[in-house]
Amino acid sequence: MDLRFGAGKPTDEERAAVDALLGPPESAWEGADDRNDTDLRWARGGREARERRELLLPGLHALNDRVGWISEGGLDYLCRRLTVPPAEGYGVATFYAMFAVKPRPATVVHVCTDLACAARGSARVCAELERDLGPAGSAGSGAVWQPSPCLGLCERAPAALAIRAGEAPQAAVVAPATAEAVADAASAPHVAPGEPPAAAAVPQTGATVPQTGATVPQTGAAVPQTGATVPQTGADGLVLLRRVGVVDPGSLDDYRTHGGYAALRRAFTLGPAGVIREVTEAGLVGRGGAAFPTGRKWAATAQQPDHPHYLVCNADESEPGTFKDRVLMEGDPYALIEAMTIAGYATGAHRGYLYLRGEYPRALLRLRTAIDRARARGFLGEDVMGQGFAFDIEIRRGAGAYICGEETAIFNSIEGRRGEPRSKPPFPVEKGLFGKPTAVNNVETLVNVLPILIEGAQAYARTGTGTSTGTKLFCVSGTVARPGVYELPFGATLGELLELAGPPKTLRAVLLGGAAGGFVRPDELDVPLTFEGTRAAGTTLGSGVVLVLDDSVDLSRILLRIAEFFRDESCGQCVPCRVGTVRQEEALHRIKDLTGAAAAGDIALLREVGRVMRDASICGLGQTAWNAVESAIDRLGAFK
Repeated sequence: MDLRFGAGKPTDEERAAVDALLGPPESAWEGADDRNDTDLRWARGGREARERRELLLPGLHALNDRVGWISEGGLDYLCRRLTVPPAEGYGVATFYAMFAVKPRPATVVHVCTDLACAARGSARVCAELERDLGPAGSAGSGAVWQPSPCLGLCERAPAALAIRAGEAPQAAVVAPATAEAVADAASAPHVAPGEPPAAAAVPQTGATVPQTGATVPQTGAAVPQTGATVPQTGADGLVLLRRVGVVDPGSLDDYRTHGGYAALRRAFTLGPAGVIREVTEAGLVGRGGAAFPTGRKWAATAQQPDHPHYLVCNADESEPGTFKDRVLMEGDPYALIEAMTIAGYATGAHRGYLYLRGEYPRALLRLRTAIDRARARGFLGEDVMGQGFAFDIEIRRGAGAYICGEETAIFNSIEGRRGEPRSKPPFPVEKGLFGKPTAVNNVETLVNVLPILIEGAQAYARTGTGTSTGTKLFCVSGTVARPGVYELPFGATLGELLELAGPPKTLRAVLLGGAAGGFVRPDELDVPLTFEGTRAAGTTLGSGVVLVLDDSVDLSRILLRIAEFFRDESCGQCVPCRVGTVRQEEALHRIKDLTGAAAAGDIALLREVGRVMRDASICGLGQTAWNAVESAIDRLGAFK
């Protein structure tokens, strides 16, 4: 690709896609066809256009959604509109796995080969697809299929996601996936919203959202009921999941009937400082894995004299085996909007960014619908609920980059840069998004604020343990009878959770915390599911992943897949992670079929590389890339 302005001409489709986002160009300097006398006298739009650099990622999505890939001419036109050097635009476009800068068919099928799907037969699906459709990446019948990291559909593994570009792009979930169902999704004709589906479609952009918020059917199987994803649906004692499967996720009135916006009303009564005090006294800590006290983070943001303040909701749950946030967003989207509004009120932020996984088309549809309706009814906008507080939410779609789950990498991604982590300090509460004080929380953390304000901090803290208060969502997948999202009070044991999910007859191991977590043996099921309990047991709770493996699963292949995942997802910014993840994968390839003395040399190398990554990597990806492999060697006796 020739990385300079004028190297290629955009097609009419590409120009229309960019103009739909940015509006028509005002001068030839921004890409208009005709240059008038004014354009010849002075350049226009430079600083103003550069201030719109944050629209680079949405612009790349617009091109990719419309055509299926990002051409030299399309990228050139987008970069000219935003006054971004084409080389920088190319660097951003090639950073994300869901974008392509080489021609490919309009339909791309992403077949998950990650941990939960691997345990449920994704290798067989891929082998059958290669036999029927050709090798991965090869175009056939107007579509291409390719292996994918976790799609967040682990409870219905193995899973696939078909994305069809066009004027009204469509996405089809195929889960549980078979080669036949994937081929049908790849070859099915375009389906408009509301039509009887030949391939189940979820509109991505430019489509009219049904006013009822009705469920959009899915491909590859009968439409799954909510109970298949949330086996506890309707059970007593649920807090975060109590509305999922009970309310219509598209109905604001239904949400309010079931207690919606009571928490926000109480927040306005308490005032910003009162809200932060309640959250602090409740003992709420981050549910994404770091377990940082939420009240402290909000207080630090609110106290910053620099303005404006921002709120970022991290909905880019890309940890293999994690899907709890997806379930909340699809089943109870107004709860997240209400919680973000409360967080914005408490921290002094008037704008919130919801950074959503690009692989979550159904959640995107539900959230767009909910935001539009909340804004129309006065629950977002210039005067929220008539209280004189202005707050609004903008959705930003990710595009397939695990590293963007890191809090500072999200900032770079939203700002239109490569999603690479920043050095800290300064911390986000001081200089975050656009260099301003920013509070970052994930979906589950934010939704916990609602019961805190409704019940009161003291009542909330009575559930759980002294240092892990409230309830926790657990993503149970793998070889269990009833995979799905479970809600339990902190302090329940791993064995109690597995009894709910239906454990296998011959349990080999349980992976807690996902690819960045650690393994637990069958004789350790009494470990309490708390942050302090798992830490004391030498493992981690992480984001709540509970991947169950029986003795039919090849452990060495699981470890190799974890190593491949970290190699692929490393942003390459720091040497320990960039080189270490590659060396880790190479060593595991060499010893995958070895034991004892034959593997000893490479195990010693793995330990050395793992220590360097843990001690010297710039962010959590490199620091945790060795965790699961280390625990498998030390706790499970792998390669002995």
